[in-house]
Amino acid sequence: MLRVNQIKLSIDEDLSNINKKIEKKLNIKPEELISFNIFKESIDARKGTINFVYTVDVEVKNESKVLGKNKDVNKTPDFSYKEVEEGNVESKNRPVIIGTGPAGIFAGLILSKRGYNPILLERGKDVASRTRDVEEFWKTGKLNTESNVQFGEGGAGTYSDGKLYTRSKKRGDVDRILKLFVAFGAPENILVDAHPHIGTNKLPKIIADIREKIIE
Repeated sequence: MLRVNQIKLSIDEDLSNINKKIEKKLNIKPEELISFNIFKESIDARKGTINFVYTVDVEVKNESKVLGKNKDVNKTPDFSYKEVEEGNVESKNRPVIIGTGPAGIFAGLILSKRGYNPILLERGKDVASRTRDVEEFWKTGKLNTESNVQFGEGGAGTYSDGKLYTRSKKRGDVDRILKLFVAFGAPENILVDAHPHIGTNKLPKIIADIREKIIE
């Protein structure tokens, strides 16, 4: 599988033309293109024109013939996630997770899926109560020191607009986490947007739904 960058379509071009753009970029014939999947989509409005810019994962015949001939073409990185095995060790005590920020709540989700019965401890309030406290602070300036933007279910990121991208080259299976967010109600466009975000208006319900799944 190859990852091809900088596939551009003008604002007037239909997305159905993308396969022709891929073939031109790779200098291959139509019959050599087996399949492709859009990995990321962004918009470039520089220089007075508007283009949609795509990164696509492509399967072609004679991959070795194509690879190395274009700086925008590389092997698709393997960030595949090694799924946690089903719990097979009997524990005398329930696992305890301190804090229900991103790390804590996902740890709780994985442990519960594997048959363990985690206890999640959180300094602040549940996300619905916390949202009311945060809104009161924004309106009046009255701070609840135990329930605010920093403390409470979901962590500080709950009120950061849910930005889900990084410039780091050291990353895990980001797509798996994005798909998990979608399964809990996030918009599907986060799967392809170059700079995906969920939105502060949607995050509290997603956090609450993950918690309810842990309890279930």
